[in-house]
Amino acid sequence: MVCLWPGTGCLCQGAYGIVDDCQDRYGEMVRVGKDGVLGMAKEQDVLNRWRLVLGKYAKEQIPFSGEQDGLTEMEQVLDYLYSREYGEEQDIRRERGGGSENSRLTVPHWIAKMKKLFPKHTVEIMERHALERYGMTELLTDPEVLRKLEPNKELLKTILGLKHMMKGEVLVLAREIVRQVAEELTKKLEQELQKSFFGMLNKSTSSPVRSARNLDMKKTIRRNLKNYDTEREQLVLKEIFFHGRMKKYNMWRIIICVDESGSMLDSVIHSAVMAGIFAKLPMLDTRLVIFDTNVVDLSGYVEDPVETLMSIQLGGGTNIAGALSYCEKLIDFPYRTMVVLVSDLYEGGGYQNLYRVSRDIIESGAKLIALTALDMEANPSYDRRAAAELASLGASVGAMTPEELAEFIGKSIG
Repeated sequence: MVCLWPGTGCLCQGAYGIVDDCQDRYGEMVRVGKDGVLGMAKEQDVLNRWRLVLGKYAKEQIPFSGEQDGLTEMEQVLDYLYSREYGEEQDIRRERGGGSENSRLTVPHWIAKMKKLFPKHTVEIMERHALERYGMTELLTDPEVLRKLEPNKELLKTILGLKHMMKGEVLVLAREIVRQVAEELTKKLEQELQKSFFGMLNKSTSSPVRSARNLDMKKTIRRNLKNYDTEREQLVLKEIFFHGRMKKYNMWRIIICVDESGSMLDSVIHSAVMAGIFAKLPMLDTRLVIFDTNVVDLSGYVEDPVETLMSIQLGGGTNIAGALSYCEKLIDFPYRTMVVLVSDLYEGGGYQNLYRVSRDIIESGAKLIALTALDMEANPSYDRRAAAELASLGASVGAMTPEELAEFIGKSIG
């Protein structure tokens, strides 16, 4: 078993035995307040924690109380791993049957749920238990199992979270899965972006699309001068030309600056794919920067989402100000530069530094967009106070889908 809430005063003697990890880290197994409860914690929370520690076999004696959705998910995630502790020697039969929620969990979904529901330290311990105590190494060591997994975004997220444990043939297969999913996302997003980003007039080319607003009057007159009727003194239009649907621009520099903390994984994936799409456009000079407490410039790999994604190191601290300071150095022509910060805005390097460098970028004439999420749902969790402050400085702040970002950029540079 594992300490569910490290550092909060935990109860760690449960159905699966005492938790060594908790004892090693905190030096005591149970911390009880003077009233026999955990410090300031409510009795309801204490009972719910005990229930999770004891497992599903205590559901009759200690039913969940209060909001149960998240607790039920937690129990499923814990049981998926720690039910392996039971065996015939304990004279306990594991539940079977197609109706079990556990039976529908797969390793990728289990890892995704675990990271959603538990703190980082707990996730790391559970991953270690899965690999070392219960031998769940098929994802990392068995190429045949990996080949059978359906390439999808959830599997991509799992690979990105565990790629540091992969070696040899498994790593090669993992990269191939990343490539397949990245190409699928790219194809899907390119189709969606054609409506918004590529919908601008290109006056350097002609188009078969006939619309009065697209009429290329100068070219039509020039090409029909040979058809001028001298007797009637009229220009006979035998050919009519129309503008294409995309403008020819002087290049804009788009600097995509991505927070690679674990909570931003969906946004990181879409940022890498979007950067690859933007890099193909002749009117954009696309740069890609990822950061935690350190900054890594991936602009040299921007056209290859696989290299970009496999370079990501999830987790760690966050220094947004440091990342924006680096991006500021990439600005050559402020009035033709857009800095797209993708972050939940929880700053570890000092908020005043973040506000200062943001103000400098905006006052230089460059555009600053702070995206608290860049994914299909655009439903973020973020520091609202920091978002409000950046907005007051003149930044565009909000969550966007990839299509909305493309439309925003298209309108800004049009």
